[in-house]
Amino acid sequence: MRALPVVTRPDGFDALVVRTDYRDDQAWRNVVAALAEPGGGRQYEAHVHFVDDPVWAAATVDEVLAAVCGDDDLAVVFLADGTTMRAENHALLAVTTLTREECEDDEDYEQLIEFGREFRTVPAAVHDVHANLSIGNLGFEEYAAWAHDDPDGTYRSF
Repeated sequence: MRALPVVTRPDGFDALVVRTDYRDDQAWRNVVAALAEPGGGRQYEAHVHFVDDPVWAAATVDEVLAAVCGDDDLAVVFLADGTTMRAENHALLAVTTLTREECEDDEDYEQLIEFGREFRTVPAAVHDVHANLSIGNLGFEEYAAWAHDDPDGTYRSF
């Protein structure tokens, strides 16, 4: 596993999106534009911190998690990977940053990752996921379950 630069968000409430695929700049611009749209029925301004540096090309989930582990307030990181860039809906990969060590016990961790430690979410839902996980309103496992129940395996927002 390669070491990537440590990531810190200038504003702890910004959603963190890491670009790991650099084959299609137009697709990336489309992802960025979709993430810049206000959330909550256009009620809430979008707050996103983008990591857009080719050093992250083909970074694995574990490499990204290692680079963001110093951000104690970060509950989820979103990856703009090859699947994101090729998909019509540009669904990002949402990955929990919580580890077994941060959970109370094995049972809590197993519940957290019951549907996996990652799921896909459309750009319009990124703000919903990030905000609710940040304030503890909903758990990662709830979003992962909703994505699991979707025919395409994607969380699409309320």
